[in-house]
Amino acid sequence: MELRHLRYFIAVAEEGSFTLAAEKRLHTTQPSLGRQIRALEDEVGTKLMTRSVHGIELTAAGTVFLDHARLAVAQSEAGKEAARRAAQTPKPSLAVGFLSGYLLPDAMRDLRDKLPDVEVKLSSDYSPRLGDALMKGRLDAAFMRPEPHDGSLVYKRLRTEPLILVFPKGHRLAARKSIRLFEIRGEPFIKPARTAPALRAIVEESLKRAGLGIHADHEAHNFAHAFSVMASSRAVALMPAYAKDYLPSSVASRPIKGDAPRVDLVVGYNRANTSRVLKLFLERVGGLTSDKASRARGHQT
Repeated sequence: MELRHLRYFIAVAEEGSFTLAAEKRLHTTQPSLGRQIRALEDEVGTKLMTRSVHGIELTAAGTVFLDHARLAVAQSEAGKEAARRAAQTPKPSLAVGFLSGYLLPDAMRDLRDKLPDVEVKLSSDYSPRLGDALMKGRLDAAFMRPEPHDGSLVYKRLRTEPLILVFPKGHRLAARKSIRLFEIRGEPFIKPARTAPALRAIVEESLKRAGLGIHADHEAHNFAHAFSVMASSRAVALMPAYAKDYLPSSVASRPIKGDAPRVDLVVGYNRANTSRVLKLFLERVGGLTSDKASRARGHQT
């Protein structure tokens, strides 16, 4: 069984179409792709997908096989990345990702001071992409939210932060010092986009517990987008408390009265990563999680 067969299968499963997978992802012809999938099914010994009026649908065997195929491809990418870095970097290095909005430059200077002989490489992205980079070996560690994964990642909780209610200035709720969630019933609502699944799930569960069957009128990928939508729609949103640092003059916030929902910040790493430098980093990471060092000038939800 070849890795290219697994990549072809994953592409078709994710796109739900031979045509889209061939043209968008694989840059091959549909007949050729069909032959590769049939060859894979012959190798596995069972049907993995079927065609229907709705497109491609996975069989029960195909659904199980998809998880294993993704893991095999991810492990292959992790191996290649580790080999490249070992061959190209004479100085020990540490690749660290972070969710924008938490880490200040002085925190990273502190990290470099603690690891003076290590080349620290930084990158910023959405939390799910950070998790994917950890699984594929492109990052050694990441400051992120605890996203669902295949069991290959370890999360160390660094801090927990309450959510707050954010709304346009002059909103009817602005007169309150704190607000119970049920009081937003009937208000237009902005939900975190699917690029922030952990935060999105916490928001949805919080609304459900408050007895609010709110249908989101809008979705926002980041704070700036959410603030813009608020200005035009008068909608409200739930955001991590550090959002208060970035509110424009047209937007206000209030704490949630009672048991406010909370969101975690964790440092994540791959349990298969045995790097000495990573071990050293994890021993020193506690010093980067003070209130001052945990708020960066970012705008990502």
